[in-house]
Amino acid sequence: MTRRALDLADCGLGQVSPSPLVGCVIVADGGEIVGEGCYIYENLLHAETIALAQAGERAKGATAYVSLEPHNHQGRTPPCTEALIKVRINRVVCPIEDPNPLVAGKGFEHLRHNGIEVVTGILKEEAEKQNEKYIHWHKTGRAFVHLKMAISLDGRIATRTGDSRWITGDESLKKSHELRREYDAILVGANTVVVDNPSLTDRSEKTRRRKLVRVVLDNSLRISLNSQLVLTAKEFPTIVFTDSEDMGKIKDLCNEGVEVMQIAEGGRNLQGVLRELGRRDLQSVIVEGGTTVAGAFYDAKLIDKVSFFIAPIIIGGLNAPPAIGGQGATLLANAMRLQDVEIKPHGADVEITGYPR
Repeated sequence: MTRRALDLADCGLGQVSPSPLVGCVIVADGGEIVGEGCYIYENLLHAETIALAQAGERAKGATAYVSLEPHNHQGRTPPCTEALIKVRINRVVCPIEDPNPLVAGKGFEHLRHNGIEVVTGILKEEAEKQNEKYIHWHKTGRAFVHLKMAISLDGRIATRTGDSRWITGDESLKKSHELRREYDAILVGANTVVVDNPSLTDRSEKTRRRKLVRVVLDNSLRISLNSQLVLTAKEFPTIVFTDSEDMGKIKDLCNEGVEVMQIAEGGRNLQGVLRELGRRDLQSVIVEGGTTVAGAFYDAKLIDKVSFFIAPIIIGGLNAPPAIGGQGATLLANAMRLQDVEIKPHGADVEITGYPR
């Protein structure tokens, strides 16, 4: 039933940030499911409240399977622990604590204090992975970084002339947009904007609560006023991080709806960028290019997750840009090695996703 609670939580993908994904299943004493709930931010009601309402009187003496620790404080909604106690739930089975300092074990403690059995640890790793962005944000104060790249079999992201559309096929592109839906922000460097002129929008055609925030690292303010990002900035939030003092260009960008964030070292200050995103309740960012930006995140050891979509083509050429620039590893022993690796086919392409050790 914990697996079912996790599956229900996934119904909130793209619709809960900056809150966590939460699912709940109420199982009566005889083993019958009598209530289910999934948290959606705009609906206000928490997963436990929805599931308990479905269960009604049958919740008495039942077991609640919840994907994340029920909260015990008054926030946008009343405490979920009180709702569970009020209907006299007998047992709560939940994989992990909520890292939010307002919750962090207090929910479990309050339930136990009121005579409810609490079981934790079942499917712990799966639950942590499901809410990895939320957990990382609460623990570090900075946005979770997912590096996503489309590459050829020989590790190139474009030809020597800069042609890069499209390396991977339609299935990979569809998956890429589904990934974008899961993130609060998308980040690229100035060169990607100049060469590719991308729109950087979520075209998954699935519901999301907040618009995807476009982030550009651009110390020289190379971004054109006629670029897709600037032309659509009043519709889709766009932030440019820079240390440029070209006040004329900054004013022009701001007039078009672009937010220009001047920070020390500008886009080279990756820690500063990620902390600023975190300060804005943007828990996660998907980094999509290009070579220089990917290399900067690699060298700074700020990559939390990696997805490479590999197409069965060979581009060749010493001057064709590689996936990862920067300094790189000096020894193979120091190279980034991935764990919890998943390999999935997308048409003729292959996706390799994992986490740096």
